[in-house]
Amino acid sequence: MVAANTIRVQGEHMNSRSGQCNCGAVHFDADDVELEFSACHCRMCQRWSGGIFLATSVGSVRFTGEENLKRFRTSDWAERGFCDVCGASLFYHLLKLDKYEMCVGAFDNVDDFVLTGEIFIDRKPGGYAIAGEHPRLTEADTIAKYSEYTN
Repeated sequence: MVAANTIRVQGEHMNSRSGQCNCGAVHFDADDVELEFSACHCRMCQRWSGGIFLATSVGSVRFTGEENLKRFRTSDWAERGFCDVCGASLFYHLLKLDKYEMCVGAFDNVDDFVLTGEIFIDRKPGGYAIAGEHPRLTEADTIAKYSEYTN
């Protein structure tokens, strides 16, 4: 499955942002952070995040406390990263492109981030809905649109 991070219209960027896990064992500094983010409702993201996965693209990222950073390969094309101490989700990494999609909630300042799309909308549980006008792609639409990332 493709994560929320692959919906991307060239958006507004901020030069750099920092963030961390819940316990502070893993910190990161990211450059070219997009302030527009997406929501993924696929089953893998639901299981990994406990619900909606909210992520944004970054141009590059550097980690400190890497001895506490664990990577879990979830498919042939991607891995997810989390803190081995507190379990906080940190990123989705597209291996072929070496592209990181960072969890929005892991950034120190999230006040100016804006939701711009949802994917796997037909996999979303019925108990909630995200308000606002933005693209909402089904699983079939998402896979067709972003197959280049997974092949």
